[in-house]
Amino acid sequence: MCGRYTLSASAEKLSQAFNLDTVPPLVPRFNIAPTQMVAAVREETQKRRLVTLRWGLIPAWAKDPAIGNKLINARAETLSEKPSFRSASRLRRCLIPVSGFYEWQRLEGRKQPHYIRLGSGEPFAFAGLWESWHGPEAESVESCTIITTTANTLVGTIHDRMPVILAPHDYDAWLNEKLQSPEAVLPLLRPYPAEAMEAHPVSTRVNKPGVDAPELVNSL
Repeated sequence: MCGRYTLSASAEKLSQAFNLDTVPPLVPRFNIAPTQMVAAVREETQKRRLVTLRWGLIPAWAKDPAIGNKLINARAETLSEKPSFRSASRLRRCLIPVSGFYEWQRLEGRKQPHYIRLGSGEPFAFAGLWESWHGPEAESVESCTIITTTANTLVGTIHDRMPVILAPHDYDAWLNEKLQSPEAVLPLLRPYPAEAMEAHPVSTRVNKPGVDAPELVNSL
């Protein structure tokens, strides 16, 4: 699964990485957690736009928005089957900009957090889905989920699942609403090459969502 990540890239880096005309000022974040508002890239009128979404997808049919707290991740293998994600996987796909993410390794009765990123240090994108929910009192929430897949050999030493990291040349296809069949987009949801990534253990301070500081990503 993916339950915590970072986004500290500059606006200029994000603009270049995701082909964005404008990037609003973003505060560097080092411990992004579920239910928080997160940055996402969507295609709107044939143009990419950076928006903010609540992390934890609330299906349009949900009666209680609290269901989103349980839908922070979506398994790539069952996207086209699960009612919560089936429609969004066809029509509402997005990119989640990321600098790195955390995963926890079970070690002798405890969990050791690790920070994982690209070896290049450049920002990258998780494959995401988004949804728009409208409540009975005219309230509305736009939310998202992060897609996961089987871990590659690097992440697999820490956890058996990892977020889907899309290659930049796959961004256009993932955001293209005209590609609606599972056969068109599911092949994009594969483990990222392990040789292009790096990981190191970090402090358990990251376990607390209220702690957000640059030193959280430092190696022990």
